[in-house]
Amino acid sequence: MRTEKLTFVGGGGETLAGRLDLPDGAAQAFALFAHCFTCTKDIYAATQIARALCAHGIGVLRFDFTGLGHSEGEFANTNFSSNVADLVAAAGAMAAQGKAAQILIGHSLGGAAVLAAAIDLPNVKGVVTIGAPADPSHVAHLFAEDIATIMQDGEAEVCLAGRPFKVKKQFIDDISDQSLKSKIEMLHRPLLILHGPRDELVSVDNAAAIFTSAKHPKSFVSLDDADHLLTRRKDAAYVADIIASWAGRYIEPDEQGIDRDLGTELEGDVTVAENGNGRFGQAVSVGRHTLVADEPASVGGQNQGPAPYDYLLAALGACTSMTLRLYADRKKIALDKTVVHLSHAKVHAQDCADCETQSGKIDRIERRIELHGDLDQATRDRLLEIADKCPVHQTLTRDNQIITLAADEMGGAGGD
Repeated sequence: MRTEKLTFVGGGGETLAGRLDLPDGAAQAFALFAHCFTCTKDIYAATQIARALCAHGIGVLRFDFTGLGHSEGEFANTNFSSNVADLVAAAGAMAAQGKAAQILIGHSLGGAAVLAAAIDLPNVKGVVTIGAPADPSHVAHLFAEDIATIMQDGEAEVCLAGRPFKVKKQFIDDISDQSLKSKIEMLHRPLLILHGPRDELVSVDNAAAIFTSAKHPKSFVSLDDADHLLTRRKDAAYVADIIASWAGRYIEPDEQGIDRDLGTELEGDVTVAENGNGRFGQAVSVGRHTLVADEPASVGGQNQGPAPYDYLLAALGACTSMTLRLYADRKKIALDKTVVHLSHAKVHAQDCADCETQSGKIDRIERRIELHGDLDQATRDRLLEIADKCPVHQTLTRDNQIITLAADEMGGAGGD
């Protein structure tokens, strides 16, 4: 198994931290894992389940919800609705990399979150819950003694899993307003419910309620004497094996283009080959899309299509505009239209005050963003901050690695 860091903009605009666990070979499919209440992506159950799923050829993204682990934001300002929005954003980040999640897996309150989020994620083929409550308000029993104080004073510091957390009245109001039953009834996806009959934090009655609300196909597997957090290795491995076997019935590898033996490519992979038109003409294949690249006539090309740096700028511009649209829609900001203008040049390093390198030349990309709509200055400033959080921007501004191999080292065929 190999692991990559993945950061993305969450539902509230904060940068969230994730780990994308990948099989050693080509992934057959991808899953998205939502951790339990006040937990993190690195909780034992999450890491063990991800490891086991990778052994079955399924890649897994596990991430920290807003305000937890290595993600930005304040936990006190989050709620169940924001968790669902973070999940949708995580799925979008995976899809943007050509790794759309076909399976959603949620542990405890994360299980309730995946049930709520699934109806907004058309790529999802199946949903798995582990020790999940049938109603988000179930978590209130964890700080039942503090609820009166929270409702009276607007907030209180409570102890959860041995750690202090600030819980606000808006959290109580949000979980009270949820109607998970209706969302389960509208799920229309295969559902696997995993629950321990001896679970002391979330009783197995919750699994029965979820099962009753769901339509077929649905399955229930008892986890015997497993504890709520699956702290025993054998329990976590058992859960992962069940999920992998069950998911195999619903994953559609042909949609992901996984079967490389048949010469197909992973959707999102890019192949570039000379097209024979002029000295620099290139045929570019991106999944189902075909593009053309060339150089302008001034440098010996035929100007059949954009030059390589043009595509680089286009990627940054498209990602910027999409990120702003996602943020504006979720925050209900009256952003009518975004226009991004970009240019690239080589400049002397000494002209860059913020650059570590002070000799030779460096690449300078100038990005000018038009924000159309009835927006005050504070909102415009915030949108410009969000623009810097687009995944392509982050890729271009952090340390990266490009590995070059001969085709035969990658299992490909050389020659014509």
